[in-house]
Order: sequence, then C-alpha cells, then structure tokens
Amino acid sequence: MKPPASSAAAAGDKGGGVDPSLPRFKCQECQRALVVVGVESFTDKLPAHAVSGMNVSSVQGSVMGASRMDNSYVVLSKQNRSHSHGIPPRPPSAGIPRAEPNQPTRAMEGSYIVLPPAAASIYKTSASEGGGAQLSPTSMNPGSPLPGNNFHSSVTVLKRAFEIATSQTQIEQPLCLDCMRLLSDKMEKEIEDVNTDNKAYEACLQRLEQETYNILSETDFQKERQKVIEEEEKKLKAAIEEAEKQYSEICSEMKCLETKSKQFEELEERYCHDLNSFQFQWTSHQEERDAVLAKIEVSQVHLELLKRTNVLNDAFYISHDGVIGTINNFRLGRLPNVQVEWDEINAAWGQAALLLHTMAQYFFPKFEYRIKIHPMGSYPKVTDINQNTYELFGPVNLFWSTRFDKAMTWFLTCLQEFADFAVSLDKENNVPPDKSLKLPYKIEGDKVGSYTIFLSFNKLDNWTKALKYMLCNLKWVLYWFIGNTSFAPPSGSLHLYFLRFTM
Repeated sequence: MKPPASSAAAAGDKGGGVDPSLPRFKCQECQRALVVVGVESFTDKLPAHAVSGMNVSSVQGSVMGASRMDNSYVVLSKQNRSHSHGIPPRPPSAGIPRAEPNQPTRAMEGSYIVLPPAAASIYKTSASEGGGAQLSPTSMNPGSPLPGNNFHSSVTVLKRAFEIATSQTQIEQPLCLDCMRLLSDKMEKEIEDVNTDNKAYEACLQRLEQETYNILSETDFQKERQKVIEEEEKKLKAAIEEAEKQYSEICSEMKCLETKSKQFEELEERYCHDLNSFQFQWTSHQEERDAVLAKIEVSQVHLELLKRTNVLNDAFYISHDGVIGTINNFRLGRLPNVQVEWDEINAAWGQAALLLHTMAQYFFPKFEYRIKIHPMGSYPKVTDINQNTYELFGPVNLFWSTRFDKAMTWFLTCLQEFADFAVSLDKENNVPPDKSLKLPYKIEGDKVGSYTIFLSFNKLDNWTKALKYMLCNLKWVLYWFIGNTSFAPPSGSLHLYFLRFTM
C-alpha cells in the first residue's frame, strides 16, 4: 500500500531531509536498511480527540508526534530503489547505516508498508522489550499527553508492531516491497504446483473409478485361494526335501572333513616331531662342523708352521761358547785353560758328521759322494777316495795323531765338495751370484781360513779356532740346504741315523 500523495509531499516538504534520529530497521529477507519517515505529516489525519491530547516534543532535532500507530510508514533507503526485480545482495555491513543530519530527503516514490488498525494494541504492552522506557496503559489514553522526551518508547512501539505483523502473517517483518513481491510470486508458484498435483490426483481417481473389475464369488475365491495354498505347500515341501538333501550332504562332508582334520592333525604332529628332530640333528651337525673347521684351521696353521720348519735346523743347532764352537750344545775343541772331555768332543764330531752325511745323501746320486762319512754316534769314521778308513774320534796322542788329522782333513774336503755342488746347483737354477752360496771361511786342504785343522804339533787355540770356522761353514751350508729343499728323509733312515748317534 502507498500513502496519499499529499502525505508524501507533506513529509518531504516539512522534513526537508531524513532525520538521523528516527528509528531504522532492516528488511529480514534482503537485509537492506529501511527508514521511517512522514510521522509528523500524518498527524493531521488523526481523530480530533487524539490530536487535542497530542503533545509534540522534539527529540534530537526531529519532530515525532502521534498518540497512535494506526498509520505508520516504512520507506526503503536510496540503495534499494536501484533494484526493482529480484532480491538485492546483502549490504556490506551488518550494522544499521545512519544518515547524516544534513542529508537531503529523498523523494517518496519508494515502497511503503502501512500497518493495519490492529497495531493499536501495542499500547497495552511493555516498552521494555525493545530496550525503551515503560509505557503504562493510562499514559496511552486518547486524552493523556504522550511523553515526548523519551525517544526509545517510539522504537519499542514500532518493534512491537513488527512482531504483531510477523505473528499474523508467519513472515519475518519488516519486509520491503520487492522482497514481498518475490515472496508472493514464490507462494503463488507453490500454490499453482499444489493445484496441478490435485488435478492430477483427481484425474487418476476418476480413471480408477471408471475401470471395471471382475469380482470373484466367495466359492471361486476360496478355490483360487486353495490352489495357491496347495502350490505354496508343494513349493515348501520341495524346498524342505532339497534342504534335507543338502543337510545330509553337508553332514557327510562334515564327517569327511573331520576325518581329514584328524589326519591333518596327526600329520602336523608328526611333522613337528620330525622338524624338532631335524633341527636337533642340524644343530649337532653345525656344532660338529664348526669343531672340525676349527681343527682344520688349527691344523693348517700348524702345517704352515711345519712347512716353514726344517728338521735339520732343529736337529742340529750350531752356535759357539766363546772361542769354542758348539753343535747341539756339544763343544768341539779345547783350550789350555778349558779342558773339554774327549767324550763331548767325540759327540760334537758325531753330530757334525751326521749333518754332512744327511745333506750329501739327499742329493745322491746327483752329488758325487766320493768321500764317505760314517756317522756312528760318538765314534764317526771317514773313508777316503782310496777306501782307507780313518777314525774321527779320540782320545789321541798329540805326537801320534796322524789318523785323526787325516780324518778331519777328509771331512773338510767333503764339506768343500758339497759347497761346490751347491754353487753349481744355484747356477743351474739361475740364482744371482750375490745370493748364491759362499762360505765365510775359505777351505784349502787342511786349513780353514788361516788355521790348520791338524791337532799334532799345533796349538790348542789354533786348532779350536779352525774347528769353530769349520762349524761356521757347515752352518752356512745347512742354511742353503734348508732354503733350497723340502727335506723329508725316508722313513727309517732318519731313525737309523739318530739311533746310530745315540749309540
């Protein structure tokens, strides 16, 4: 509804602008601001008894006088006029915009919502719901003056009016005219849809009523029912028979599965037993294998040690005791102040003879063993190239010791021949000359170095030094023999040699 043009003009002329102190509301649909204007211009149309009792008061620069809210207006703000169709977007701020005091009043060509006369009942309610002052029923009588100095009472009254409108229309108030139109169109569309559905339902109902049905008699119905029951009974019996058949098959399968389960349990138990036995045997085998591998490793280490060890090096230890040379701790020689027994000297000669004979026999027949040495323990002998045998042991007379001297001389000759054979063998094996065998003391006949090995008509010191040099040359020959051979005497021969030595 729109107010008369004279009222709108009067509101525009008298106001000259929108009073910022007037109450403002938002449309509950589009949230656009609504401004209440034209209150004072409508007071001329009130009844005479209402006008006579009206008290016009000024509230914050605006004039708002009325004893009743029968004719109030809600005007859309300026931004709402630009949208004539559809619901405009929500304003950017949720708060209620306030107009400046000097803002000019817009034209009244906007939309209005006029409250019905039933809104007069708001005078019977409390104004405290809107946060305003309390209005008693006596103060709202037609003949009583309106408290003009309380602006919040007007806000409370208008808010109560919107609540009454909301309760009567079941639509949230206030509502702008555009939103009201959209809502009305929507409700009309829903009404049309409902009417269309009703017409469709009525057409279906008429079509059903026009159709004819063949209604059976009670006897035929009972017959048909009996047939259906019999058919269902047959189906149920067949289903029961099929179920019993399946049950019997399942029972037989269950028995078979139980038998197989028992067999499986027995097999599993046997498997676990065999597995435990196998694991025990496997663990024992691993322990035995580890023990054997450890023994093999120890044996290999011992074998490598034995390979690097020569029995002659351990069996014949050549050293010296001061000036006197020793072999296996037997002293060979004597001094004026050191009287060595002939038994010890003979034992030393027996060891030296056994060592030279062993090395010579190893290379036989490649080595021409012309001078025969007979190791016989402490009583060795030497046979020369003329098959003459000489004793290589004492005691001997210093003046009649020619046989002992010849035996020692032939021993030196045999040692020199074996050294010459070793040098020739190095040449065959392409051994460099600096690494070939070279005796530290030269042997010439009966002399070793510059000392003769004769005992007769010789000093004991010189004879002892000659014997020491001879043992030194024998030790060098032994080192060459160890480095160039892997000595392994025939079984029994070495035993025979040691047996002879111990005799």
